[in-house]
Amino acid sequence: MDKSRKTVVEYLDKILADSEKAAPEDLLSSYKGILYPGTLCSPETFQVLDSFEARSDDVILATYPKNGTNWLDQVLNDLETTAAKYTEEEIKERINITNELSLFPRLEFGDPEKFKRMKELPVRRIIITHLLPQVLPKSVFNSMAKILLLVRNLKDTAVSYFHFYNNIPTLPSFGSWDEYFTAFMHGKLCWGSYFDYLVEWNKHMDDENVMAITYEELKENQTLGLKKIADFFGFSLSEEEIQTVAEKSSFKAMKEKSSKTHGAFGKILFRKGIIGDWKDHFSEAQNKEMDRKFEECLAGTKLGEKMKYGLYCKA
Repeated sequence: MDKSRKTVVEYLDKILADSEKAAPEDLLSSYKGILYPGTLCSPETFQVLDSFEARSDDVILATYPKNGTNWLDQVLNDLETTAAKYTEEEIKERINITNELSLFPRLEFGDPEKFKRMKELPVRRIIITHLLPQVLPKSVFNSMAKILLLVRNLKDTAVSYFHFYNNIPTLPSFGSWDEYFTAFMHGKLCWGSYFDYLVEWNKHMDDENVMAITYEELKENQTLGLKKIADFFGFSLSEEEIQTVAEKSSFKAMKEKSSKTHGAFGKILFRKGIIGDWKDHFSEAQNKEMDRKFEECLAGTKLGEKMKYGLYCKA
């Protein structure tokens, strides 16, 4: 394993080990009424979140947990490095610089000094966050950095997050699917309510620096989805290069190498990666409850229409 991968895996494995030893009450923290994983997100980091200085050329991926975050993280990195025509050595050097500055995944993860270190990064930054838009540092919008919003159908998101919660030691487990479903519907999970997340991001659907793409459209035609993403960020790639990135970042390919890229986290992060898994979990009453909530919160909105709820969330 090369140095760049080893550092990331060691960091992730340490988080898992620390979480397994943590007291149950220490697994969660809260900021402005929203829960976060205590071993990953510190109150001190949130207190200085606004000190983060976004750059106009930053590549920002905004997504709720279990929407395909790690998948698109890989996609964006591959698109950016391919378009820039970096050599393998230059790619490794970029990763090594990031590791030496202790800049690990997610804007909200890590210690409060990380934002000072981020200023030192001499290359184009790819920044990932699960935060609501109103919690993001003001500079993210003031800089006009381009933001890719990745969303996934509500029912598959709920199921994927359920399995994630119960399989990862950084979060407290739920005794049953029914108990979890109630928590999901009321936003009593880390990073809060997915409904609130979608409602708030819908307010930015007309922003010229924000583009929404769905997990489903990427699954059904990944090559076309990657072309849209490349065009949005101004990445210049040939048809062949787009296809190579698509093959390299397929769910199957990423799952097969997940132990090398994410250590013990790999088995937890990459489960099924399919559309429609919710049909094996939802009761008729739960289907109706979520359908009503969608109608109440998102029906008729631009983001709600883009998600094609009737196609992906109706039996």
